[in-house]
Amino acid sequence: MAVSYKKLFKILIDKDMMKKDFRKLTGISAATVSKLANGENVTMDVIERICVNMHCNVEDILEIIPDPIPDDNKDQTEEQKGE
Repeated sequence: MAVSYKKLFKILIDKDMMKKDFRKLTGISAATVSKLANGENVTMDVIERICVNMHCNVEDILEIIPDPIPDDNKDQTEEQKGE
């Protein structure tokens, strides 16, 4: 599974907020902003600080993207349906 923070960066764009202003508001480091930009894992403390300071909910700033189902599993599932 992967995490996407595209929703967060869309909010920043909509609010015309620079990353440095976002960092100052939330108290997170430039390295953490970089992790967010690259879809890397961050702590729940970071997520909480963003939500509290941006007055939003978790689902407003991130999205869980499930791993694709390998073709092998699809074939097995389709075969099981035919039984």
